[in-house]
Amino acid sequence: MQSSESRPPHPPFTAESAALKVRLAEDAWNSRNPEKVSLGYAEDSKWRNRAEFVTGRSQIVAFLTRKWAKELDYRLIKSVWAFGDDRIAVRYAYEWHDDSGNWFRSYGNENWEFDGDGLMKSRHACINDLPIDESERKFHWPLGRRPDGHPGLTELGL
Repeated sequence: MQSSESRPPHPPFTAESAALKVRLAEDAWNSRNPEKVSLGYAEDSKWRNRAEFVTGRSQIVAFLTRKWAKELDYRLIKSVWAFGDDRIAVRYAYEWHDDSGNWFRSYGNENWEFDGDGLMKSRHACINDLPIDESERKFHWPLGRRPDGHPGLTELGL
């Protein structure tokens, strides 16, 4: 039985439902709305993000609030790497700049585990930041959701 906090698609994942789950997560993160993003995670979700450990939605909101105060004009693309019954491995890249106008492209991999309601119960992220010139940016859409016609990571050579 699914709770009132159900977030489809639910496990077990297929290639199609895993791709949809990843796109929905990308869309939420591109909103840069910590409260909205946190609703995709179980109340007691556990994260490892770089060297930081986060547990529960209130810590997720605090983490994302700090993140997006530093990572300005954030734009993200995610892609399925692999999936299983209740797990999805994702690769991603995002571009952002700091308050001094220095641009970065951050590359990463995440391992996700979901509960039966489709809420993420664990997230393990590894991320590397590459300084780039503004002229090297590849993510050129208005802030918010990546347009459907915008190339993904593979098409951009990332």
